[in-house]
Amino acid sequence: MTEGAGASLPRVSSATTIFRGPFLSPASRPSSVWTPPIPPFSVSGSRNGSSTALPLPVQKKTIPSTRLREKLTPQDKPWLARKKSSLERASKWVTFGGIVLGFAISAFIAFRGYNDVRMLTSSQLCLVFDDEFDGGSLDTNTWSMDVELGGYGNGEFEMTTNSANNIYISNGELYIMPTLTSDSISGGYGAVMDGATYNLDGCTASSGSTSSGNSTTSSNSTTASNSTTSGGPSSNPCTAVSSASSGTVINPVMSGRINTQGKKSIKYGKVEVRAKLPQGDWLWPAIWMLPVGNSSTNGSVAQGSGVYGAWPVSGEIDIMEARGNSPSYPAQGSNYVRSTLNYGPFASGTTPIATNTMANLMNSIYGWISTKRSSYADSFHVYAMEWTGSWMRFYTDNRLQAMVDLSSISSKNSDSYFWNVANFPSVAMNLTSGKYIVVEDPWSTAYGASAAAPFDQGMFSSFYLVIDLAAGGTSGWFPDNVGNKPWLDGSATAMRDFASAQSTWSATWPSSADDRAFRIDYVKMWQLC
Repeated sequence: MTEGAGASLPRVSSATTIFRGPFLSPASRPSSVWTPPIPPFSVSGSRNGSSTALPLPVQKKTIPSTRLREKLTPQDKPWLARKKSSLERASKWVTFGGIVLGFAISAFIAFRGYNDVRMLTSSQLCLVFDDEFDGGSLDTNTWSMDVELGGYGNGEFEMTTNSANNIYISNGELYIMPTLTSDSISGGYGAVMDGATYNLDGCTASSGSTSSGNSTTSSNSTTASNSTTSGGPSSNPCTAVSSASSGTVINPVMSGRINTQGKKSIKYGKVEVRAKLPQGDWLWPAIWMLPVGNSSTNGSVAQGSGVYGAWPVSGEIDIMEARGNSPSYPAQGSNYVRSTLNYGPFASGTTPIATNTMANLMNSIYGWISTKRSSYADSFHVYAMEWTGSWMRFYTDNRLQAMVDLSSISSKNSDSYFWNVANFPSVAMNLTSGKYIVVEDPWSTAYGASAAAPFDQGMFSSFYLVIDLAAGGTSGWFPDNVGNKPWLDGSATAMRDFASAQSTWSATWPSSADDRAFRIDYVKMWQLC
């Protein structure tokens, strides 16, 4: 500030700053100038020449007890001089010994628990195949394609094709990609619904019959539940006809299904598949196994017909099944995966207490795991099965996440025997004839069956692998009246009702193949050596 502009700030050398003692009572304050206390020492050598530091804290002396007039002498503590008795000395060692014994018992329990966890080590397993899908096409020495539209016993609404649109390999992964039939056939959606006949190119199905299904509630026959009059797929597994008047449609979805039948199979061992599940309402991905079956005079064996008989007598092993619906779906959406063992005493279609192909006399041992913060369609996971004649385990990613864990399959006289687990009735009525039929154990003496029957297949057979992506169906996998399901399983127009709602459910299918497809990173199979 220039001179004459008012009072200026005093220079340091021209004024004295006066400090009052703010923390002193008026009577204690100096009469004139308050001076800050002088620190006990200073530290020199700083950038400014000197500085001050706080004094080091002084350790306080222990305050003597106010209850004692003076410090206790040894004479005041006679117990210190007294010699301990043998009982007192023993109690010390007993206490110490008890602690040591507790640690030893805990270690033994932990060791015993570790050894009781049954697992197959690498030395017990012999590799059958390891497909990393690194080639440009499917390895035909390992895999075959199922090409048909008969519903696979579950009344499924898709047709499985050999088209590169539905099964292909990209970036070292197998893609099973669901597409809309209306995008691939002449006439589009109108042809799906009425006035068209579709012959499936390269159909692999036998005339009028299909392979078995992977439902926990349905059969593997194409009669009744797969006929055109029951709302399922066509009774001809290679041809579909759409007719508004009869209520039939061409299967509205195209997808894929592969298997290792006649090429790779195991009896006891391990299967491991790393996969990312698809997103989209009413999609049904599955990794499962069926018995290879008996030899026959014509050299052909129907899928699912094992040594004990047709499905489900010879059993079915579902390593992983899931639903593509969002996690909010009330009947377990894409945040759940499930494993199941299916078996029963009567072949499909001959169940005495049923007039249709629903295998009412069938038992399912199943379990699942779930994830709360994501879904199994968000990333890749490992789905595995370990299988011996005395135990079976199905798990996701690691053994701690077991879906089904049968830790002890001991003998036919035990509760672990699959026949005893099912608790089948002793008799059942054939509703067609009105007669009662005795329900007998089909594995008691057949083919040298063990306690693991039917999941041992005697001495003559093994199980092969199936991987597929279905859409919808009338087997009960998607419960009626749940999650705005657009069809009823028992309806004569079930698949037509599903097709009529195409604009709704197809809108939930991602446009990206990476999210819509069932993606398989690798498949590994080992035989128990």
